[in-house]
Amino acid sequence: MRTTFLHILALKAIRPVFFTLLTIFIVAMKKPTDKGYNYLALGDSYTIGEQVEARDNFPNQLRMLLEKKGIVIDPPQIIAQTGWTTDELQSAVNTARYATRYDLVTLLIGVNNQYRGRKAEDYAPEFERLLKNAIGFAGDDPNHVIVLSIPDWGVTPFAEGRDRQKIAGEIDEYNSINEEIAKKYGIHYINITESTRAATGDPSLLAADGLHPSGKEYAKWAGLASEWVASVFKNSPDK
Repeated sequence: MRTTFLHILALKAIRPVFFTLLTIFIVAMKKPTDKGYNYLALGDSYTIGEQVEARDNFPNQLRMLLEKKGIVIDPPQIIAQTGWTTDELQSAVNTARYATRYDLVTLLIGVNNQYRGRKAEDYAPEFERLLKNAIGFAGDDPNHVIVLSIPDWGVTPFAEGRDRQKIAGEIDEYNSINEEIAKKYGIHYINITESTRAATGDPSLLAADGLHPSGKEYAKWAGLASEWVASVFKNSPDK
């Protein structure tokens, strides 16, 4: 009986310590994303990150930069595929499953419209519809949506033998459209096109296929976007 009594006393003594340690362990094991902002990225190969590791694409590099600023972001939901045009992205948007609301939505689409020789005037209404979708996904808050301009693939080795000046002119025309529409809805617009044109003299900005951006180039886009997103989230009443 003496031994049993001592055991009971010992258990009573360590019980509070045990549960304290258990609580600490549970908190430590809890994923930081449980309380993170959620992020939806819409686009094509430039969003999914063709030819680079997933961690090096634009959405994931943006996420990592924001976490360095103390802003926790859930793994982004990416609705994008290499080769998609605006109508193909729209079809995917119409059928995908979504969260109720996203804290951040990015949209970058149009290069394949230009590549396939489609008219810029047809791009405008299709892009506007996608942007309206993006705003809706962000809870109708335009401050939580970012539009990125279309990169200029005409400077890449892939465009060898093509009319690079014509490509650049068409890309600029498309970008004038998506920028105007973005401003119409009060959306933050990031021009990454000039940055991509630097690949002419810096092959490290391109992936191995000589067409798509490298992780180094995506890092520049993420850097530009992270400053805006950080300022928006800092002043957001939601979290």
